[in-house]
Amino acid sequence: MGKTLFDKVWDRHVVEVIPDGPQVVYIDTHFIHEVTSPQAFAGLRKRGIGVFRPKQTVATADHNVPTIDQHLPIRDALSRHQVDTLIKNCEAFGVELYGLGHPYQGIVHVIGPELGITQPGMTIVCGDSHTSTHGAFGNIAFGIGTSEVEQVLATQCILQTKPKKMKIEVNGSLRSGVLSKDIILHIISKISTSGCTGHFVEFAGSAIRSLSMEARMTICNMSIEMGARGGMIAPDETTFEYMKGRTFAPKGAEWDRKVAEWRELFTDDDAVFDKVHTFNAGEIEPMITYGTNPAMGIGITQRIPEMEGNKEDTTLKKALKYMDLSAGAPLLGQRIDYVFIGSCTNSRIEDLRLVADLVKGRKKADHVTALIIPGSRQVEEQAKSEGLDKVLESAGFELRQPGCSACLGMNEDKVPDGKYCVSTSNRNFEGRQGPGARTMLASPLTAAAAALNGYISDVRELMTNG
Repeated sequence: MGKTLFDKVWDRHVVEVIPDGPQVVYIDTHFIHEVTSPQAFAGLRKRGIGVFRPKQTVATADHNVPTIDQHLPIRDALSRHQVDTLIKNCEAFGVELYGLGHPYQGIVHVIGPELGITQPGMTIVCGDSHTSTHGAFGNIAFGIGTSEVEQVLATQCILQTKPKKMKIEVNGSLRSGVLSKDIILHIISKISTSGCTGHFVEFAGSAIRSLSMEARMTICNMSIEMGARGGMIAPDETTFEYMKGRTFAPKGAEWDRKVAEWRELFTDDDAVFDKVHTFNAGEIEPMITYGTNPAMGIGITQRIPEMEGNKEDTTLKKALKYMDLSAGAPLLGQRIDYVFIGSCTNSRIEDLRLVADLVKGRKKADHVTALIIPGSRQVEEQAKSEGLDKVLESAGFELRQPGCSACLGMNEDKVPDGKYCVSTSNRNFEGRQGPGARTMLASPLTAAAAALNGYISDVRELMTNG
């Protein structure tokens, strides 16, 4: 029997199999940030040990950082304390830190790929649930808890039970106005937030292979919103072209050797998955969420689901009460207050280019606050070098400095109580963007269209009229 891509990567990293227990898995790269690392470093101090392989640990500040005036001291006391603690810990333990002001600073899941630190066939962990983003390169990448962060810092290994394997195949051609964010929101709406629990997902099919690396990262980023341990896509020529020449990517003869090795990272024809789902890309339209988890999503022209028969769906009822929306109603035309384009899901240069192309020569609605947060200093600088900043600012969008920003209410960029925000981030939980904030997840194009009109819109109409 052949092996899946997941099996090939996993098996190469197993150090020891514990009888009737988990496996000891070696970790190639460990990303850390200011939120989940303080307790782990404190644990190392308590035990009187150092970081086992500091050169394989990469740190950056992203969750708590402000997105304006990053050259000034952080105003929020807790955020400032967390970032300062990261600086001190990295200095004490010899870990490379891309902190505020560093040219490589940015969201942890953006800087890894763009710097070439993320490479095919790796095992990658971080104390952050959306570490699955790195799976777009054919990696086993997943989020870990604080105690596991300490475990990896101390040993460069982690105890894990091998998950089951699932394949999600998406075939066919995407329609106009449909992006990778719409693909993954569509899949989650069909599978549910628990449909992949206990599984590691490989995304495959002609529609997946046609995507850019930025788009593939968006797909893998949100794989955990289905309950998956992570998501991955086999590397191919698109992967190699994206990686070539990046700062920490292999060079010269080493590059050729690594590419030959990476070409072997694919699922064998006779490999078996525990579960398989198949989707038709042509059936997917621009998506928007209406509730308080990512599975509560519909096509932009559809209506919010009705309560099932005479039986009230408690979860739906609670979600619609929080969102102040009605079952059976359309979302098209729903007035919105904020638009957030950013996060580790959609803050790359491709996302900013798509938005700039749509809004060029147009103006956002006066009542909408539209924030665009690049995923890294490099994305910010590239946007400026391409003149995207001028296009966005002329349209009334505010291009700020990099960070997690309004993806979560852990910094100054919060959405006020009761306000509606169309967000390109990955979660729409109650209070995720601030206490009482009402979040609707969508692609960068759908978010930009809402900003221009001031209400939920079908971006395809703007593309037709543009």
